[in-house]
Amino acid sequence: MYNSKSVVAIVDDDRRLLESLADLLESAGHAVRPFSSGQMLLNSDALPEIDCLITDIGMPGMDGFELQRLLGERRPGLPVILITGRHEIAELPQAKHNRFFRKPFDGQALLAAIGDALTGKEDSR
Repeated sequence: MYNSKSVVAIVDDDRRLLESLADLLESAGHAVRPFSSGQMLLNSDALPEIDCLITDIGMPGMDGFELQRLLGERRPGLPVILITGRHEIAELPQAKHNRFFRKPFDGQALLAAIGDALTGKEDSR
């Protein structure tokens, strides 16, 4: 699939989701860097090695849109996949122009979106 393991960061304040996503991604051959908040990711030394970010939108403190904006300044072009359990967020303009998944989502569809993000394909959904 890839010559070396792709590094995918996951940011979500739901520990169970963080663990299950990490398991899914690791089983697909990705290296995973889990974080329980956007600030923890920004404060970490992992930023240079990350190939793709999956972040929850609705989190206390910094939300996923703010994290995406800040990472865009530090790592322009870094693919970001947004997830949320709050369905009203799906109607926001920011969500419509991004790779976006509503919880619960299909794991295989998420893996396909990660693959597309890592190869530079645009999301066609």
